[in-house]
Amino acid sequence: MPDVIPHDSVGLVSPRTQHFDEPLTLRSGRVLPQYDLVYETYGELNADCSNAILICHALSGDHHAAGYHSMDDKKPGWWDSCIGPGKPIDTRRFYVVALNNLGGCAGSTGPTSINPETGEVYGPDFPIVAVRDWVQSQARLADVLGIKQWAAVVGGSLGGMQVLRWSIQYPERVKHAVVIASAPKLSAQNIAFNEVARQAIAKDPDFHDGWYHKHGTIPKSGLMQARMLGHLTYLSDDAMREKFGRELREGKLNFSFAPEFEVESYLHYQGEKFSTRFDANTYMLMTKALDYFDPARDYDNDLVKCLSQSKCDFLVVSFTTDWRFAPERSLEIVNALTHADKNVSYACIESTNGHDAFLLPIPRYLNLFHAYMERVATSCNLPEVAHE
Repeated sequence: MPDVIPHDSVGLVSPRTQHFDEPLTLRSGRVLPQYDLVYETYGELNADCSNAILICHALSGDHHAAGYHSMDDKKPGWWDSCIGPGKPIDTRRFYVVALNNLGGCAGSTGPTSINPETGEVYGPDFPIVAVRDWVQSQARLADVLGIKQWAAVVGGSLGGMQVLRWSIQYPERVKHAVVIASAPKLSAQNIAFNEVARQAIAKDPDFHDGWYHKHGTIPKSGLMQARMLGHLTYLSDDAMREKFGRELREGKLNFSFAPEFEVESYLHYQGEKFSTRFDANTYMLMTKALDYFDPARDYDNDLVKCLSQSKCDFLVVSFTTDWRFAPERSLEIVNALTHADKNVSYACIESTNGHDAFLLPIPRYLNLFHAYMERVATSCNLPEVAHE
């Protein structure tokens, strides 16, 4: 954390918790009798509530999208490069809401929460949630905040899937949809990656069928393996070659099975860090939500018919070296929107960073994003701000 908060930061922020007593019937048929959603807001909501932006997070994300929780923070929120004064999502004009989804492990009700029916931690008894369940709970939060229509709903990867679901499920409540590095449904290969990751966790002796809390354990090894596998899929070959090459940690071969290459050390570090902050049952739930997402299924597997429900304008963005959510998948969305006679802008950004590119401050990406959000502001009749 710098000694002085950057001028383009939203500054120090504090999470809020909204409790809901109204039961939520999930796609699975199970019911959450009550639940909490943890969220953060940046900027000010205007008088007619027309400047609100919803940020939907990806698999391992949470509500802390921008700013700092304290002066001791080593880094800001996960999308700080895009949210703040003068940034694409300019908090001098927009009121930004970012939340932790149901089933998460950052404060919203999930597997680590207490089950009111038993008085004990939910653990693996927490119901599997679908993207439509998240969107329904987000809509309820919008009701509490007095937001009848979002100026834009924005998200990357799994967050982009939530954006699509919003445009279908609540078409009157979305003015613009920004879908970044996403897909209309997962490919068989992606489902396979998720299953390998889940199996790594499930086969860990410390997993105990999801009841590791009762045993006082954490499936650390399984979580590390799952994260290492996931991280491999988020990076491109070019990015890994550029960042690590075949560099050796000690400059020589040791002829052992311990990590010797820099890339091995990096993956171990990422896995270790992830295993200390993320809940294993949450990881299982989030990957299942990814697998299940297929909104066209309800429309005779016709994506055009599915997206015909939408009434908003769209921005769809992909990245050249993203092989997990390849540009071809974004083009499926774009082509379906075009055939459904919807207003859609599309860009494929050249980047060597793979899927992670959507999180990074790539100049062409930020310029495009900034230009589209300017269009959002204009369509909502938001006043201009002075350029610094």
